[in-house]
Amino acid sequence: MVEKLGIPTASIIGSGFLKQAEVIRKGLGVPLAIGVYPGAPMVDSAAELKRKVEEVLAPDLLRALTGEAPTADETVVEPQAGEVILSGTFDEIQEHFHRQLWTDGLPIVPPTRERVDAFLAFTDRKPEDSIRILPQEGREASMLSIAINGVMSGCRPEYMPVLIAIIEAMADPLYRVEDSGSTPGWEPVVIVSGPIIKELDLNFGQGMMRVGRQANTSIGRFVRMYLRNICGFRIPPGAGDKGSIGQSFLVAMAEDEDSARALGWPTYGQDRGFAAGENVVTLHSVVAITSPMYSGGDQAATHVQQWTDIIGGSFTYWAHTGFKTGLWSPLIVASPSIAGVIAKEWTKDQVRQYLYEHMKVTAERATHYARMTSTPTFSFENLVKDGILPPDYTASSDPQRLVNVIIDPKMIEILVAGDPGRNQSRKLPARCSRCAARPRLHTRKTIPPNRSG
Repeated sequence: MVEKLGIPTASIIGSGFLKQAEVIRKGLGVPLAIGVYPGAPMVDSAAELKRKVEEVLAPDLLRALTGEAPTADETVVEPQAGEVILSGTFDEIQEHFHRQLWTDGLPIVPPTRERVDAFLAFTDRKPEDSIRILPQEGREASMLSIAINGVMSGCRPEYMPVLIAIIEAMADPLYRVEDSGSTPGWEPVVIVSGPIIKELDLNFGQGMMRVGRQANTSIGRFVRMYLRNICGFRIPPGAGDKGSIGQSFLVAMAEDEDSARALGWPTYGQDRGFAAGENVVTLHSVVAITSPMYSGGDQAATHVQQWTDIIGGSFTYWAHTGFKTGLWSPLIVASPSIAGVIAKEWTKDQVRQYLYEHMKVTAERATHYARMTSTPTFSFENLVKDGILPPDYTASSDPQRLVNVIIDPKMIEILVAGDPGRNQSRKLPARCSRCAARPRLHTRKTIPPNRSG
């Protein structure tokens, strides 16, 4: 950090992001000078943009770089790890947590010491053991913090190893958890693989993306609770989460592994490089979910072409995010009946290759989408030059040339799940997924009596 070296710097912040800047500044622990651009430059005319820069932003930056150094923000003293913060009735606890912005708007399970200890009994790690300091507010991702938020979210103690695996995946720098508070409203989705699916009673059949099954629902809620309370991604009256409209938390998913094996396809966990029978937790960064996709017929090409036709639009619009980072892992959830027809003729890799070859967009249209969203300097040429995209994206200079929406067919992920009696699929445009293997998710130490989750 150049600021820590004493070199004057200034950050350009849109006026709508000032609260988020305060959160980041707090997490970095460094006072940062800023220059403010009023409003959103993407909707200003060239003349208006020039006026705002000259009259507002430039003077702000000049003062920031030449004036008195900014002072550190007033430090808010937070409770110590393991400290009892309140004793009271159920309603008093709810109200206190609500006022402190420690809830997601729903009632929470009070994280009493007994309940938290019941969670900690399902790991051999010490309560103070930390995975990493997480952005934006710079808190430790400790075992204690995981247990507390697990209790609050309504999880059972035996879910604890899954919760740890989720945060390990979230802490991976390649997952880019800091983007969870950006304007698109990225939402994490958990995918559980292995025998633990049945041990924890995760729903992988009809209604598998609905709230209602405790494991799926509370684990999904935990992810959002952790992002709020530890990372600091809160909507108003808090700050940190700038999702312009956003989306609700997604329940944890699981695969119908019996059906996948019966079809002769590798399971999702095996696709991720793990052995059959190994418990795996994967965390996806999802920007949307398509509408239900129905397809019919007894030929593989008919179903996969239907996927290509219907999801092409939504994937095409958002592909620029993957182009900019080289990370683009779309997730397809296919019911066992659909997967059964396809698997009679095609392997998963053949499905991936078909989608890769048939899902195209013109370079001009992809550039337009990127520039309309947030990247006025988007350029395929620069991305290829920087090694982020392969050379075929600039095979010619024709703006009407077709480029692949999917960067690499290996990035496409396929999950067999849902109602086996219906011909439905869903697609989730996702930028990145990280996984963490936990081969002994069901083990535990001695559990205190009268556990509650």
